[in-house]
Amino acid sequence: MPKPDLHHLKAKAEKLRDQINHHNYLYHVLDAPEVSDAEYDRMMRELEELEREHPELLTPDSPTQRVGAAPSEKFGVVVHRRMMMSLANAMDAEEMVEFDKRIKRFLKSDEDIEYVAEVKLDGLSVELVYENGALAVASTRGDGINGEDVTANIRTIRAVPLHLRKPDRGHIPRLLEVRGEVIIPKAAFERLNAERENAGEPVFANPRNAAAGSLRQLDPKVTASRPLGIFLYAPGVVEGVEFKSQWEFLQGIKALGLRVNPLSRVCPNVNAVLEYWNEMTERRHSLDYDADGVVAKVNSFTLQERLGEVSRSPRWAIAFKFKAQQAETVVEKIEVQVGRIGSLTPVAKLRPVALAGVTISNASLHNLDEIRRKDIREGDTVLIERAGDVIPYVVQVTKEAKPRARPFTMPSHCPDCGGSVVHEEGEVAYFCVNTSCPARMRESIRHFASKNSLDIDGLGDKLVAQLVDRKLVRELDELYSLTVEQLAGLERMAQKSAQNVIDAIQRSRDTTLDRVLNGLGIRHVGEHTARVLAQRFKTLEALSSASEDDLLTVRDIGPEVARSIREYFDEPRNLKMVRRLERHLRIAAPAEPSGRGALRDKTFVLTGTLESMQREEAERKIMAAGGRVTSSVSRKTDFVVAGADPGSKLRKAQELGIRVLDERGLLELLGEG
Repeated sequence: MPKPDLHHLKAKAEKLRDQINHHNYLYHVLDAPEVSDAEYDRMMRELEELEREHPELLTPDSPTQRVGAAPSEKFGVVVHRRMMMSLANAMDAEEMVEFDKRIKRFLKSDEDIEYVAEVKLDGLSVELVYENGALAVASTRGDGINGEDVTANIRTIRAVPLHLRKPDRGHIPRLLEVRGEVIIPKAAFERLNAERENAGEPVFANPRNAAAGSLRQLDPKVTASRPLGIFLYAPGVVEGVEFKSQWEFLQGIKALGLRVNPLSRVCPNVNAVLEYWNEMTERRHSLDYDADGVVAKVNSFTLQERLGEVSRSPRWAIAFKFKAQQAETVVEKIEVQVGRIGSLTPVAKLRPVALAGVTISNASLHNLDEIRRKDIREGDTVLIERAGDVIPYVVQVTKEAKPRARPFTMPSHCPDCGGSVVHEEGEVAYFCVNTSCPARMRESIRHFASKNSLDIDGLGDKLVAQLVDRKLVRELDELYSLTVEQLAGLERMAQKSAQNVIDAIQRSRDTTLDRVLNGLGIRHVGEHTARVLAQRFKTLEALSSASEDDLLTVRDIGPEVARSIREYFDEPRNLKMVRRLERHLRIAAPAEPSGRGALRDKTFVLTGTLESMQREEAERKIMAAGGRVTSSVSRKTDFVVAGADPGSKLRKAQELGIRVLDERGLLELLGEG
């Protein structure tokens, strides 16, 4: 048989690459596919086979090289040439009109301002850098100045061209930095969660979390298995091509093969922006991606340059947020759930109602004081809202039942185990005192395995419930004695799924002291306090032996926290479990904080309930940005972050004239607004 002509094979491979890239462009950018999935797959298989048989034909930008990099041990740092800024918010039409007036005052002009209105995507912000048309670097937004290098993972997203297309007019820029948002479409998100649930893995809370978690995988092969998409919408540094406006930029990068949102629109004035916002408000739940508002940008780049920026936000753009979604429904029952430290939380079981694209049937009532303040009773009609379009809560009673049920009271015995319930004077919380309570154990395992504790992937609610109900895990340390055979015998757990969970447990043996302390679930010890304790005591042995007086010498540790820590380790059962747990783990001391970042040397106090994240997550973000979180307000406090139902800390901050932020304000400081 004659030897294949290499020149001919090279031409064939190049033709296949061009065809595949062309069809990727039609499918992902123009949303106008010309061939069937089967035909596309046939071309891809043919190219893969050709490159496998003739490795010399393989090129780095081949469509087959979407997953070419080995797993990374950590992400490198990418310094953005131009800061990725955050946006100020407009919460209603009046604020949007005032934004327009501010621009006119600044420009000293009464003429209408032309805007480009775009859907505000709820995903993960990234920057792609193309050098001479080739994708060179991709990074996350990070703190706006420094991002994480996720190039290998971005390359796995089919909507991201590895090499720019040559436009019909003009040429490929020498350097193109383009910013955008990585997302997971809603339909793909539902399929992904269904697959994870069937495999016994924990499901994602929402598409944004799924997108962020998928892009930040150390193994690009995991990222490649996730249905990530992307929309590009903003320039960084551009060299070799000139764009005169935002609209010209969007059309220009689309011609280069980059995906832009087809719903973006030129608006001749602010009234047209308001009309666009009304239209998108009506359409938001029919979109196949999460959106939380509209972004209005001054179209002219010349005017953008004149307007400049203030702090970390441009003067020429604003995020016009969608209104919180509300609905009426009936409280059919008030039940009590038991948390990991035995805290009892009342939950409203609601008549199912559609709200913000999902069906709501439960809403936390937080505590007895909150129920009394709003006078919520079974049978009442209530107004519910989704905070940040995520967490449902009861706003108020809109119609009282006739006749009304008796006022709700907390049970005297645990609804799960029947143990005694205690309520300390001056506190809002009620607690089950039975440390062997199955409900407490289930929550303890979930918390211990959570991402900010031991980070054990695969321990979902259903699996944890089976482990506790079958008494396979009665103490946290028993997780490390589980076998594949034990797990494979449980409901909906195949051999492979069982092996994956055991592998995740084994990986968690290498950890840090702050993660272990957070995972133990000691009352009043969250991520921040765990980190402070770990940096001071270095080992579990030293901490467990520390007296209350020793603990009180630690920054941010007050009498209540010191007493709680001492009570935990003074309980013989807890101490024995911790000693057994130590034998399973290889515990390192946490790294010292760098003291660098956007919030360096700033002191924060958090009070109240935040909408879209737990307080521990907010503390972690503040500290990662160089800030410090304390538990009490003083004249040395720079900011108080107030969530829902803030306490006396807010009043003290107002008395001292300390700047008070809501959650949006905090996220803006962090560069996540």
